[in-house]
Amino acid sequence: MVFSSSLFLLYFFPLFLIFYYVADVKYKNNIVLLASILFFSWGAPLFVFVVLGSILLDFFIVQKIYTSEGKQRKRYLLLSVVLNLGLLAYFKYSNFFVENVNQLVSNWGAHGIVGWTKIVLPIGISFFTFKKLSYCIDVYRNTHKPFTKITDYGLFILLFPELIAGPIVRFNEIADQIVDRKNQETIDNKLLGLFRFVIGLSKKVLIANVLGAEADKIFALDANTLNTPIAWIGILAYTFQIYFDFSGYSDMAIGIARMIGFKFPENFDNPYISQSITEFWRRWHITLGRFMRDYLYIPLGGNKVKSKSRLYFNLGLVFFLSGLWHGASWNFIVWGCFHGLLLIADRIFLLSVYEKIGRITSTIITFLIVVVGWVFFKTETLTHATAFIKKMFSFDFSNYYMYFEMNFWTMLVLAILFSFSGGFTRVIKMQENVLFSVYSLRRLLITSVICVVLFILCEAAITSSGFNPFIYYRF
Repeated sequence: MVFSSSLFLLYFFPLFLIFYYVADVKYKNNIVLLASILFFSWGAPLFVFVVLGSILLDFFIVQKIYTSEGKQRKRYLLLSVVLNLGLLAYFKYSNFFVENVNQLVSNWGAHGIVGWTKIVLPIGISFFTFKKLSYCIDVYRNTHKPFTKITDYGLFILLFPELIAGPIVRFNEIADQIVDRKNQETIDNKLLGLFRFVIGLSKKVLIANVLGAEADKIFALDANTLNTPIAWIGILAYTFQIYFDFSGYSDMAIGIARMIGFKFPENFDNPYISQSITEFWRRWHITLGRFMRDYLYIPLGGNKVKSKSRLYFNLGLVFFLSGLWHGASWNFIVWGCFHGLLLIADRIFLLSVYEKIGRITSTIITFLIVVVGWVFFKTETLTHATAFIKKMFSFDFSNYYMYFEMNFWTMLVLAILFSFSGGFTRVIKMQENVLFSVYSLRRLLITSVICVVLFILCEAAITSSGFNPFIYYRF
């Protein structure tokens, strides 16, 4: 079940809100937990028992971390980390490992030696694994006390607004809100949350879906037969699709959470106006970047290492693992390493170059670099990716007819305008007013009408179209 489905919009979510708002405060967490289990079970009815079992086991292991001392604490921490990473490795990477072993053996002239039944990837496993790691590590570091009730821990892991695609909310950020958030369940928060949800839904359905349909058509073709303009149209459509798809889903998650008293961290900040790859990763999937920084990069030594070679190794390792986290595919690994190498290049010389060439030129260069990287993210094989990139820069303007409807061009132009307008101070203030400020009565009425119209348009688009994917659903 995804947020942009009629099942969720017309049935699950309204019924959930009714039960939640009429329930006594002492039952609200139970309502959210039951709804979250149902939400997860809808997409993974068998795996939910594995998740619940791991939650039960992990809860008691972390209690031991909290009450133990010395080396015993480290042993329990290691046990928790191995349990969670082992679960992730088995379900997400075992197919990849077996396929590559068999391919390597076949290259030596033998047949694949490892028999294997393919494992289905459970929804949201990458995201809730990070949450479980943050729980055991934060308790180990004495950043926050562990939950005293297993239902509170289960709610933290399975909280449905962030279950499928984040934002990655760390334990120390939300622990107190799970225990008590009465003061945050205000009318203003409920309305702002609803508005934020509709904005995210509109980004996903009205923009991302339209662009994604055409991007899929272009990437399904043989890259060698395309001309350069069509290749660029395809990757630009995907570039804006993935942004409006993922940021739209984050907006919906943040909006739902706000409606029930939770405050989630922001996940995107106009990433395509970045003037370097370093800045891009401060603006794109912010919660992932912060997680990798605080739980991997800094423990490796961060910026305080003794040599630049170690610093570059740390950066490279973090982004290699970031690529692998996104998916069990060489394309994702190459994408992660691509960004890691560019971050290293920023440290060595690129940042000084960007300062000299100015803001606009730096933004254009950074955007083009990001666009090239998205080719690896979109394609399924390195062969397809390299062929597509070659076509992008082959300056092949041969006649290749492909019809695009006016709706596609309209949404592409709107996507470009929305993506780059964030570089202007006035637009930034407007975004802050829409997302965070308290509304006057007049503004509240106007915004409500706009949201009703947008919601109707979204539901109509969902109903009339069979194309409604969610890119990060598979992660």
